[in-house]
Amino acid sequence: MKKHVFTLLFCSLLLGSCQQANQTPCTQATVTTEAPQEEVSSLKQYIETNNISATADKRGFYYSIQSTGSGTKPTVCSSVTVNYTGKLTNGEEFDSGRGVSFGLDQLIVGWQEGIPLVAPGGSVTLYLPPSLAYGSQEQNGIPANSILVFTIDLIKAN
Repeated sequence: MKKHVFTLLFCSLLLGSCQQANQTPCTQATVTTEAPQEEVSSLKQYIETNNISATADKRGFYYSIQSTGSGTKPTVCSSVTVNYTGKLTNGEEFDSGRGVSFGLDQLIVGWQEGIPLVAPGGSVTLYLPPSLAYGSQEQNGIPANSILVFTIDLIKAN
């Protein structure tokens, strides 16, 4: 019983904070957060060890564009609709979604920085260091300080 009450309370707080965030207009044009060098080094080692063909971004993440898409690329203030899969570096899938819509400014920094690399119809794989993902916070099956791999198909942006 206590577990259910706690879950309900947590969900209520989460929804309430999301509603507040939605009421504030987004004014940020770009994201400039950079990962610490030690995280970048660990991510680079993962990329090299696994012979992954990916481009290093100056902000500290890596990406691989499978398709650039067409039209206008989203900004951090855009709403996006995506198909995605999130995996740990051991290949274990921790999350996925199809046709899911978000305000990009409400997502992890790595998505705010990485999704605008493609236009609608595009597909990108993001290799994110912890500080551009969930950092030192354990999240629903994601260990703290994890490098995360997201494959994202951008369906729509507005």
